[in-house]
Amino acid sequence: MINNIGFLHKEKVQGENISQSPFGVMHAKKARKFHESFPGYSVTPLIELQQLANYFGLNSIFIKDESYRFGLNAFKALGGTYCIGQYIASRLGVDIEELSFRKLKSKKTEKEIGDITFVTATDGNHGRGIAWAAKELGYKSVVYLPRGSAPERLSTIRNLGAKASITDMNYDDTVRFAKAQAEKNDWVLLQDTAWEGYEKIPRWIMEGYTTLAHEIIEQLKERKPSHIFLQAGVGSMAGALTGFFADYYGEKERPIITIVEPDKAACVLKNAISNGDTLQCVTGDLNTIMAGLACGEVSTVGWEILRNYGDNFVSVPDHIAAKGMRILGNPLAGDQRVISGESGAVTLGLIAEIMTREELLEIKKKLKLGKTSKILCISTEGDTDRKNYRKIVWDGLYPSFAVKEDIN
Repeated sequence: MINNIGFLHKEKVQGENISQSPFGVMHAKKARKFHESFPGYSVTPLIELQQLANYFGLNSIFIKDESYRFGLNAFKALGGTYCIGQYIASRLGVDIEELSFRKLKSKKTEKEIGDITFVTATDGNHGRGIAWAAKELGYKSVVYLPRGSAPERLSTIRNLGAKASITDMNYDDTVRFAKAQAEKNDWVLLQDTAWEGYEKIPRWIMEGYTTLAHEIIEQLKERKPSHIFLQAGVGSMAGALTGFFADYYGEKERPIITIVEPDKAACVLKNAISNGDTLQCVTGDLNTIMAGLACGEVSTVGWEILRNYGDNFVSVPDHIAAKGMRILGNPLAGDQRVISGESGAVTLGLIAEIMTREELLEIKKKLKLGKTSKILCISTEGDTDRKNYRKIVWDGLYPSFAVKEDIN
């Protein structure tokens, strides 16, 4: 533990061959083709922050800005739409390649499928994606949020047509509650985390996330990143993208992959340290500003990929996410502004901390960060809680150099 940053470095080892995994390039093309059939689909920006890279002594920094995804301010609709599409395809007995938005909305499909209510638990962005996808495709949705969720996130989900409420439970217990409600009411549970016996739908959701990775390789062209930083809650997005890039670049050429999560909800790091067959969990309130990452139990599907292909695992305090938000929102001259929320900005905040704090030199060396490093980060969300965004970016909440009791 350095400066309240938890860190585990693993030497690269030969992982299993995942070229046929549902997160490889072949399957990502299928997911992207499906998403391209939706009205409002467009490739989200990949922004190069060259002046910031120069300032930190790096070769380049690229930020994939998911705040533009389907007008929902976050990437999660990729998983929501794809899992609903796969579920309908399975009910119809066809491959999802035979379906498009138009076919899903057709009278024929509506007659064959009938009424469905989808239910999920969410910290905000996943529930928003499910609510939007269900509304677009003509189905009902019920969304449960854990205690402490921002009222704005609840209101946004309700405005998308979902029946939504905030529970008095933490995220993981809210997931269990949603599961119980699905069984009680004959609803379909669409959860973005997996556990033993519930892995098909989470895998579909993860497949949907690979659309953004497929976009990235087209946008980068021949500019291969040396380092990829991915944030993790349950590890679904991180696992899907890690699987994709390992497949695309191959085991010998793949970039160094670093997984980042809140110190109050560091379930992935905990499992990386134990490296056992029995999954470890983090309990309690999981109290962090990174609401999208406040998860105490890792996804079984995501973890298997991260276990094989994650090179570094890092947990960070809230002030590092806040620092990333301020840097992206106030760029150096010549760089483009990125409005990134607490969960979206944490990876850039970590890079800034490592490259400017002498006491983190050991981590910098183990990550092999230097003047030739080409960095890729995913800003997974914009200002999904605008009130808190302003408190952080305007008012300086969670200062970079926090008071003693916050960082010791």
